[in-house]
Amino acid sequence: MSEFTGKLSQRQNNILALCMRILKAEKPSQAIEFYTDIMETISAEEVIWVVDEMVKQNIPMPELKTGINKFLNLFYNTLNNKPVEEPDERSFLGYLLQNNHELDIRLKAIKPLLRKLNQDENNKELINTLRDKFSDLLIFDKHYIIKENILFPVLEKCWKDFRCVQVMWSFHDDIRRNLKSIIELLKSDEIDLAEFNSLVGNIFFDMYAIKFREEKILFPHILKTISKDVLDKMLIESFSFKWPFIEPDKTKINITMSAEKNETGEIDLQTGALLPEQIRWMLNHLPVDITYVDENNKVKYFSSPKKRIFPRTNAIIGRDVHNCHPPESVHVVEKIIEAFREGKKDKANFWIKMKDDFILIQYFSIRDEKGNYKGVIEVSQEVSEIKALKGENRLLDW
Repeated sequence: MSEFTGKLSQRQNNILALCMRILKAEKPSQAIEFYTDIMETISAEEVIWVVDEMVKQNIPMPELKTGINKFLNLFYNTLNNKPVEEPDERSFLGYLLQNNHELDIRLKAIKPLLRKLNQDENNKELINTLRDKFSDLLIFDKHYIIKENILFPVLEKCWKDFRCVQVMWSFHDDIRRNLKSIIELLKSDEIDLAEFNSLVGNIFFDMYAIKFREEKILFPHILKTISKDVLDKMLIESFSFKWPFIEPDKTKINITMSAEKNETGEIDLQTGALLPEQIRWMLNHLPVDITYVDENNKVKYFSSPKKRIFPRTNAIIGRDVHNCHPPESVHVVEKIIEAFREGKKDKANFWIKMKDDFILIQYFSIRDEKGNYKGVIEVSQEVSEIKALKGENRLLDW
Protein backbone atom coordinates (compact mmCIF):
# COMPACT_ATOMS: atom_id res chain seq x y z
CA MET A 1 0.00 0.00 0.00
CA SER A 2 2.50 2.57 -1.22
CA GLU A 3 -0.04 5.37 -0.96
CA PHE A 4 0.10 5.00 2.81
CA THR A 5 3.85 5.14 3.29
CA GLY A 6 5.75 8.09 4.67
CA LYS A 7 4.05 11.03 6.34
CA LEU A 8 0.34 10.68 7.05
CA SER A 9 -1.98 12.72 4.87
CA GLN A 10 -4.73 14.89 6.31
CA ARG A 11 -7.30 12.32 5.17
CA GLN A 12 -5.44 9.53 6.98
CA ASN A 13 -5.28 11.63 10.13
CA ASN A 14 -9.02 12.21 9.88
CA ILE A 15 -9.79 8.50 9.36
CA LEU A 16 -7.66 7.54 12.34
CA ALA A 17 -9.16 10.32 14.48
CA LEU A 18 -12.71 9.21 13.63
CA CYS A 19 -12.02 5.55 14.42
CA MET A 20 -10.22 6.38 17.67
CA ARG A 21 -13.08 8.61 18.85
CA ILE A 22 -15.57 5.84 18.13
CA LEU A 23 -13.32 3.34 19.90
CA LYS A 24 -13.04 5.53 22.99
CA ALA A 25 -16.67 6.68 22.81
CA GLU A 26 -15.53 10.33 22.80
CA LYS A 27 -18.62 12.19 21.55
CA PRO A 28 -19.11 9.68 18.70
CA SER A 29 -22.24 11.37 17.34
CA GLN A 30 -20.33 14.64 16.87
CA ALA A 31 -17.46 12.77 15.25
CA ILE A 32 -19.82 11.00 12.86
CA GLU A 33 -21.39 14.32 11.88
CA PHE A 34 -17.97 15.97 11.45
CA TYR A 35 -16.47 13.14 9.38
CA THR A 36 -19.49 12.36 7.17
CA ASP A 37 -17.37 12.63 4.01
CA ILE A 38 -15.05 9.87 5.22
CA MET A 39 -17.92 7.53 6.03
CA GLU A 40 -19.34 8.04 2.55
CA THR A 41 -16.05 7.53 0.69
CA ILE A 42 -13.97 5.09 2.80
CA SER A 43 -12.19 2.41 0.78
CA ALA A 44 -11.11 -1.15 1.56
CA GLU A 45 -7.47 -0.05 1.45
CA GLU A 46 -8.12 2.65 4.02
CA VAL A 47 -9.92 0.25 6.36
CA ILE A 48 -6.97 -2.17 6.21
CA TRP A 49 -4.57 0.69 6.90
CA VAL A 50 -6.49 2.15 9.85
CA VAL A 51 -6.93 -1.26 11.53
CA ASP A 52 -3.18 -1.81 11.13
CA GLU A 53 -2.50 1.56 12.77
CA MET A 54 -4.79 0.73 15.69
CA VAL A 55 -3.20 -2.68 16.25
CA LYS A 56 0.22 -1.01 16.39
CA GLN A 57 -1.03 1.14 19.28
CA ASN A 58 -1.31 -2.01 21.45
CA ILE A 59 -4.97 -1.46 22.29
CA PRO A 60 -6.23 -4.48 24.27
CA MET A 61 -7.77 -6.96 21.83
CA PRO A 62 -11.30 -7.06 23.37
CA GLU A 63 -11.49 -3.25 23.32
CA LEU A 64 -10.03 -3.10 19.81
CA LYS A 65 -12.52 -5.65 18.44
CA THR A 66 -15.47 -3.78 19.95
CA GLY A 67 -14.26 -0.52 18.39
CA ILE A 68 -13.70 -2.13 14.99
CA ASN A 69 -17.21 -3.58 15.04
CA LYS A 70 -18.60 -0.11 15.76
CA PHE A 71 -16.80 1.83 13.07
CA LEU A 72 -17.14 -0.87 10.41
CA ASN A 73 -20.87 -0.82 11.09
CA LEU A 74 -20.78 2.89 10.20
CA PHE A 75 -18.85 2.13 7.00
CA TYR A 76 -21.10 -0.80 6.06
CA ASN A 77 -23.27 0.87 3.42
CA THR A 78 -20.33 2.57 1.73
CA LEU A 79 -18.26 -0.60 1.52
CA ASN A 80 -21.22 -2.81 0.63
CA ASN A 81 -22.24 -0.57 -2.27
CA LYS A 82 -18.76 -0.33 -3.80
CA PRO A 83 -18.35 -2.59 -6.84
CA VAL A 84 -15.63 -5.20 -6.32
CA GLU A 85 -13.75 -7.49 -8.65
CA GLU A 86 -14.99 -11.07 -8.48
CA PRO A 87 -12.29 -13.77 -8.37
CA ASP A 88 -12.39 -16.77 -10.69
CA GLU A 89 -14.60 -19.40 -9.04
CA ARG A 90 -11.82 -22.00 -9.43
CA SER A 91 -9.20 -19.82 -7.74
CA PHE A 92 -8.12 -19.82 -4.09
CA LEU A 93 -10.32 -16.81 -3.29
CA GLY A 94 -13.09 -18.26 -5.43
CA TYR A 95 -13.31 -21.37 -3.28
CA LEU A 96 -13.29 -19.27 -0.12
CA LEU A 97 -16.25 -17.32 -1.55
CA GLN A 98 -18.12 -20.50 -2.48
CA ASN A 99 -17.76 -21.77 1.07
CA ASN A 100 -18.98 -18.41 2.37
CA HIS A 101 -22.11 -18.87 0.24
CA GLU A 102 -22.67 -22.32 1.77
CA LEU A 103 -22.26 -20.81 5.24
CA ASP A 104 -24.92 -18.22 4.43
CA ILE A 105 -27.36 -20.96 3.38
CA ARG A 106 -26.85 -22.78 6.68
CA LEU A 107 -27.19 -19.69 8.83
CA LYS A 108 -30.43 -18.74 7.08
CA ALA A 109 -31.80 -22.25 7.65
CA ILE A 110 -31.19 -21.88 11.41
CA LYS A 111 -33.03 -18.55 11.85
CA PRO A 112 -36.65 -19.83 11.73
CA LEU A 113 -35.73 -22.66 14.12
CA LEU A 114 -34.49 -20.11 16.65
CA ARG A 115 -37.83 -18.30 16.59
CA LYS A 116 -39.65 -21.60 17.17
CA LEU A 117 -37.37 -22.51 20.09
CA ASN A 118 -38.10 -19.20 21.80
CA GLN A 119 -41.81 -20.04 21.53
CA ASP A 120 -41.37 -23.65 22.67
CA GLU A 121 -38.11 -24.00 24.63
CA ASN A 122 -38.86 -27.57 25.78
CA ASN A 123 -39.31 -29.01 22.29
CA LYS A 124 -36.72 -31.83 22.37
CA GLU A 125 -37.00 -32.61 18.67
CA LEU A 126 -36.34 -28.97 17.82
CA ILE A 127 -33.40 -28.84 20.24
CA ASN A 128 -31.86 -31.92 18.62
CA THR A 129 -32.31 -30.41 15.18
CA LEU A 130 -30.63 -27.19 16.27
CA ARG A 131 -27.76 -29.11 17.84
CA ASP A 132 -27.18 -30.87 14.52
CA LYS A 133 -27.34 -27.56 12.63
CA PHE A 134 -24.82 -25.86 14.89
CA SER A 135 -22.57 -28.95 14.83
CA ASP A 136 -22.61 -28.64 11.04
CA LEU A 137 -21.36 -25.06 11.42
CA LEU A 138 -18.30 -26.40 13.28
CA ILE A 139 -17.12 -27.72 9.92
CA PHE A 140 -16.67 -24.13 8.78
CA ASP A 141 -13.67 -23.91 11.09
CA LYS A 142 -11.74 -25.47 8.19
CA HIS A 143 -12.29 -22.20 6.31
CA TYR A 144 -10.64 -20.28 9.15
CA ILE A 145 -7.78 -22.81 9.42
CA ILE A 146 -7.02 -22.38 5.71
CA LYS A 147 -6.95 -18.60 6.11
CA GLU A 148 -4.72 -18.75 9.19
CA ASN A 149 -2.21 -21.22 7.74
CA ILE A 150 -2.12 -20.27 4.06
CA LEU A 151 -3.52 -16.77 3.51
CA PHE A 152 -2.34 -14.88 6.58
CA PRO A 153 1.38 -15.77 6.20
CA VAL A 154 1.33 -14.54 2.59
CA LEU A 155 -0.30 -11.25 3.57
CA GLU A 156 2.34 -10.75 6.27
CA LYS A 157 5.04 -11.12 3.62
CA CYS A 158 3.35 -9.02 0.92
CA TRP A 159 1.64 -6.23 2.89
CA LYS A 160 3.17 -3.65 5.19
CA ASP A 161 -0.29 -3.18 6.71
CA PHE A 162 -0.95 -6.84 7.50
CA ARG A 163 -1.97 -6.60 11.17
CA CYS A 164 -5.70 -6.75 10.43
CA VAL A 165 -5.21 -10.52 10.14
CA GLN A 166 -4.35 -10.68 13.84
CA VAL A 167 -7.72 -9.18 14.68
CA MET A 168 -9.51 -11.49 12.25
CA TRP A 169 -7.80 -14.51 13.84
CA SER A 170 -9.07 -13.40 17.25
CA PHE A 171 -12.63 -13.23 15.85
CA HIS A 172 -12.15 -16.78 14.48
CA ASP A 173 -11.35 -17.95 18.00
CA ASP A 174 -14.43 -16.18 19.39
CA ILE A 175 -16.57 -18.05 16.86
CA ARG A 176 -14.97 -21.40 17.70
CA ARG A 177 -15.50 -20.86 21.42
CA ASN A 178 -19.11 -19.68 21.10
CA LEU A 179 -20.10 -22.49 18.75
CA LYS A 180 -18.81 -25.10 21.19
CA SER A 181 -20.66 -23.38 24.05
CA ILE A 182 -23.92 -23.37 22.05
CA ILE A 183 -23.63 -27.09 21.31
CA GLU A 184 -22.93 -27.86 24.98
CA LEU A 185 -26.00 -25.85 25.99
CA LEU A 186 -28.12 -27.80 23.51
CA LYS A 187 -26.91 -31.03 25.10
CA SER A 188 -27.95 -29.97 28.59
CA ASP A 189 -31.17 -31.15 30.24
CA GLU A 190 -32.46 -27.60 30.63
CA ILE A 191 -31.45 -24.74 28.34
CA ASP A 192 -30.72 -21.30 29.72
CA LEU A 193 -32.57 -19.48 26.96
CA ALA A 194 -31.10 -16.06 27.76
CA GLU A 195 -27.55 -17.39 27.58
CA PHE A 196 -28.37 -19.38 24.44
CA ASN A 197 -29.83 -16.35 22.64
CA SER A 198 -26.82 -14.24 23.62
CA LEU A 199 -24.36 -16.81 22.26
CA VAL A 200 -26.35 -17.29 19.07
CA GLY A 201 -26.52 -13.53 18.55
CA ASN A 202 -22.73 -13.36 18.85
CA ILE A 203 -22.27 -16.23 16.40
CA PHE A 204 -24.52 -14.70 13.75
CA PHE A 205 -22.95 -11.28 14.16
CA ASP A 206 -19.35 -12.53 14.05
CA MET A 207 -19.74 -15.05 11.23
CA TYR A 208 -21.55 -12.56 9.01
CA ALA A 209 -19.10 -9.80 9.99
CA ILE A 210 -16.10 -11.92 8.97
CA LYS A 211 -17.85 -12.93 5.74
CA PHE A 212 -18.52 -9.28 4.90
CA ARG A 213 -14.97 -8.20 5.73
CA GLU A 214 -13.54 -10.95 3.54
CA GLU A 215 -15.75 -10.20 0.57
CA LYS A 216 -15.82 -6.39 0.70
CA ILE A 217 -12.43 -5.51 2.21
CA LEU A 218 -9.86 -8.31 2.32
CA PHE A 219 -10.42 -10.21 -0.93
CA PRO A 220 -10.83 -7.15 -3.20
CA HIS A 221 -7.54 -5.72 -1.93
CA ILE A 222 -5.82 -9.09 -2.31
CA LEU A 223 -6.84 -9.17 -5.98
CA LYS A 224 -5.22 -5.74 -6.43
CA THR A 225 -1.99 -6.49 -4.59
CA ILE A 226 -1.21 -10.23 -4.73
CA SER A 227 -0.05 -11.80 -8.00
CA LYS A 228 -1.88 -14.66 -9.69
CA ASP A 229 1.18 -16.90 -9.27
CA VAL A 230 1.11 -16.41 -5.51
CA LEU A 231 -2.65 -17.03 -5.39
CA ASP A 232 -2.16 -20.20 -7.47
CA LYS A 233 0.47 -21.44 -5.03
CA MET A 234 -1.94 -20.84 -2.16
CA LEU A 235 -4.58 -22.92 -3.93
CA ILE A 236 -2.11 -25.80 -4.36
CA GLU A 237 -1.11 -25.49 -0.69
CA SER A 238 -4.78 -25.82 0.22
CA PHE A 239 -4.98 -29.27 -1.39
CA SER A 240 -3.39 -30.72 1.76
CA PHE A 241 -6.24 -29.27 3.86
CA LYS A 242 -9.89 -30.19 4.14
CA TRP A 243 -12.26 -27.44 2.98
CA PRO A 244 -15.57 -27.02 4.85
CA PHE A 245 -18.33 -27.48 2.26
CA ILE A 246 -16.94 -26.99 -1.26
CA GLU A 247 -13.65 -28.72 -2.12
CA PRO A 248 -11.47 -27.53 -5.04
CA ASP A 249 -12.01 -29.69 -8.12
CA LYS A 250 -8.42 -30.64 -8.91
CA THR A 251 -9.43 -32.10 -12.29
CA LYS A 252 -10.44 -28.62 -13.48
CA ILE A 253 -7.41 -26.78 -12.09
CA ASN A 254 -4.42 -26.56 -14.40
CA ILE A 255 -1.61 -25.29 -12.19
CA THR A 256 1.84 -26.82 -11.83
CA MET A 257 4.63 -25.94 -9.43
CA SER A 258 8.16 -26.83 -10.40
CA ALA A 259 10.09 -28.86 -7.84
CA GLU A 260 13.42 -27.43 -6.72
CA LYS A 261 16.37 -29.84 -6.96
CA ASN A 262 18.91 -29.96 -4.17
CA GLU A 263 22.32 -30.96 -5.46
CA THR A 264 24.50 -29.88 -2.56
CA GLY A 265 25.66 -33.40 -1.74
CA GLU A 266 26.14 -34.77 1.75
CA ILE A 267 26.01 -32.44 4.74
CA ASP A 268 28.59 -32.91 7.48
CA LEU A 269 26.76 -33.36 10.79
CA GLN A 270 29.97 -34.05 12.76
CA THR A 271 28.60 -37.40 13.93
CA GLY A 272 27.85 -38.43 10.36
CA ALA A 273 27.09 -37.08 6.89
CA LEU A 274 23.70 -37.29 5.20
CA LEU A 275 22.13 -36.19 1.95
CA PRO A 276 19.44 -33.49 2.33
CA GLU A 277 16.74 -35.96 1.35
CA GLN A 278 17.99 -38.42 3.97
CA ILE A 279 17.70 -35.74 6.64
CA ARG A 280 14.19 -34.94 5.42
CA TRP A 281 13.14 -38.61 5.45
CA MET A 282 14.57 -39.11 8.92
CA LEU A 283 12.83 -36.09 10.44
CA ASN A 284 9.51 -36.81 8.72
CA HIS A 285 9.45 -40.39 10.01
CA LEU A 286 9.74 -39.36 13.64
CA PRO A 287 6.32 -39.66 15.38
CA VAL A 288 6.43 -36.01 16.41
CA ASP A 289 5.70 -32.55 14.99
CA ILE A 290 8.87 -30.46 14.88
CA THR A 291 9.03 -26.71 14.23
CA TYR A 292 12.24 -24.68 14.41
CA VAL A 293 12.27 -20.92 15.03
CA ASP A 294 15.65 -19.18 14.74
CA GLU A 295 17.22 -16.57 17.00
CA ASN A 296 15.47 -13.80 15.03
CA ASN A 297 12.06 -15.32 15.84
CA LYS A 298 11.55 -16.47 12.24
CA VAL A 299 10.09 -19.88 11.41
CA LYS A 300 12.79 -21.74 9.48
CA TYR A 301 11.56 -25.32 9.30
CA PHE A 302 8.79 -27.76 10.16
CA SER A 303 8.64 -31.53 9.77
CA SER A 304 5.92 -33.35 7.85
CA PRO A 305 5.09 -36.63 9.61
CA LYS A 306 2.29 -38.80 8.27
CA LYS A 307 -0.09 -37.44 10.88
CA ARG A 308 0.54 -33.87 11.98
CA ILE A 309 -1.08 -32.72 15.20
CA PHE A 310 -1.10 -29.02 14.34
CA PRO A 311 -1.42 -27.84 10.71
CA ARG A 312 1.59 -26.25 8.99
CA THR A 313 2.19 -25.08 5.42
CA ASN A 314 5.24 -23.76 3.55
CA ALA A 315 3.65 -20.33 3.80
CA ILE A 316 4.84 -20.02 7.41
CA ILE A 317 8.53 -20.28 6.46
CA GLY A 318 10.10 -16.91 7.26
CA ARG A 319 7.06 -15.88 9.28
CA ASP A 320 7.54 -14.11 12.60
CA VAL A 321 6.57 -16.55 15.37
CA HIS A 322 4.56 -13.72 16.98
CA ASN A 323 2.12 -13.97 14.07
CA CYS A 324 1.77 -17.77 14.26
CA HIS A 325 -0.41 -17.74 17.38
CA PRO A 326 -3.78 -16.22 18.28
CA PRO A 327 -3.48 -12.78 19.94
CA GLU A 328 -4.85 -14.08 23.24
CA SER A 329 -2.13 -16.76 23.64
CA VAL A 330 0.89 -15.29 21.85
CA HIS A 331 2.18 -13.76 25.11
CA VAL A 332 2.87 -17.27 26.46
CA VAL A 333 5.13 -18.11 23.51
CA GLU A 334 6.88 -14.75 23.79
CA LYS A 335 7.50 -15.35 27.50
CA ILE A 336 9.08 -18.74 26.77
CA ILE A 337 11.33 -17.35 24.03
CA GLU A 338 12.44 -14.44 26.18
CA ALA A 339 13.35 -16.81 29.06
CA PHE A 340 15.32 -18.99 26.62
CA ARG A 341 17.06 -15.98 25.09
CA GLU A 342 18.08 -14.69 28.53
CA GLY A 343 19.32 -18.13 29.57
CA LYS A 344 16.85 -18.41 32.45
CA LYS A 345 15.20 -21.56 31.06
CA ASP A 346 15.96 -24.21 28.45
CA LYS A 347 12.75 -26.23 28.41
CA ALA A 348 8.99 -25.72 28.73
CA ASN A 349 6.35 -28.47 28.81
CA PHE A 350 2.59 -28.39 28.23
CA TRP A 351 0.03 -31.17 27.83
CA ILE A 352 -3.54 -30.91 26.57
CA LYS A 353 -6.48 -33.12 25.66
CA MET A 354 -7.69 -32.99 22.04
CA LYS A 355 -10.76 -35.23 21.68
CA ASP A 356 -9.35 -38.73 22.42
CA ASP A 357 -5.70 -37.70 22.07
CA PHE A 358 -3.33 -36.66 24.85
CA ILE A 359 -0.83 -34.18 23.41
CA LEU A 360 2.55 -33.35 24.92
CA ILE A 361 3.96 -30.03 23.68
CA GLN A 362 7.59 -29.25 24.49
CA TYR A 363 9.77 -26.24 23.76
CA PHE A 364 13.59 -26.59 23.84
CA SER A 365 16.10 -23.77 23.54
CA ILE A 366 18.78 -24.19 20.86
CA ARG A 367 22.32 -23.00 21.62
CA ASP A 368 25.60 -23.18 19.74
CA GLU A 369 28.85 -24.61 21.11
CA LYS A 370 29.52 -21.33 22.94
CA GLY A 371 26.09 -21.26 24.57
CA ASN A 372 24.72 -18.49 22.34
CA TYR A 373 20.96 -18.62 21.82
CA LYS A 374 20.14 -19.85 18.32
CA GLY A 375 16.41 -20.33 18.51
CA VAL A 376 13.75 -22.68 19.81
CA ILE A 377 12.42 -26.03 18.69
CA GLU A 378 8.81 -26.99 19.33
CA VAL A 379 8.07 -30.72 19.56
CA SER A 380 4.49 -32.00 19.79
CA GLN A 381 3.57 -35.65 20.25
CA GLU A 382 0.48 -37.77 20.88
CA VAL A 383 1.49 -39.69 24.02
CA SER A 384 -1.63 -41.68 25.05
CA GLU A 385 0.11 -44.95 24.24
CA ILE A 386 3.30 -43.91 26.04
CA LYS A 387 1.32 -42.66 29.02
CA ALA A 388 -0.41 -46.07 29.30
CA LEU A 389 2.83 -48.11 29.38
CA LYS A 390 3.33 -50.35 32.43
CA GLY A 391 5.97 -52.82 33.50
CA GLU A 392 8.49 -53.93 30.84
CA ASN A 393 8.40 -55.36 27.33
CA ARG A 394 11.80 -56.85 26.49
CA LEU A 395 10.57 -58.95 23.55
CA LEU A 396 9.49 -57.93 20.06
CA ASP A 397 5.71 -58.41 19.92
CA TRP A 398 3.97 -57.24 16.77
